[in-house]
Amino acid sequence: MAKLTQEEILSYLEEATILELNDLVSAIEEKFGVVAAAVAAPAAAAEEAAGPSEVTVTLTNVGGTKVAVIKAVREITGLGLVDAKKLVDGVPAAIKENVSPEEAESIKEKLVAAGATVEIK
Repeated sequence: MAKLTQEEILSYLEEATILELNDLVSAIEEKFGVVAAAVAAPAAAAEEAAGPSEVTVTLTNVGGTKVAVIKAVREITGLGLVDAKKLVDGVPAAIKENVSPEEAESIKEKLVAAGATVEIK
């Protein structure tokens, strides 16, 4: 049997299914008398990989339909007409801070439908 290179092994591991990898681990444990143990990643690294848990939705451009954007901002924030207009006039402006990414996407959809440009950070 020809010796496999490290690249060939890594290539196989990238393409293998979970079931194939599980069978491989079991075979290695049996052949060499070892036990595979999962290594937990640091919590910060796992959280970073998952993405932020809270974001800010920022209105970056009102577009050509300012009235529609003001209505959308009123609906999203619960502000009165005057305060919503001030917020829209102050572009770029944070519409909502510390919201879930899912809520941010919903807010973005409403504002984009009204003709605005939005940034989520």
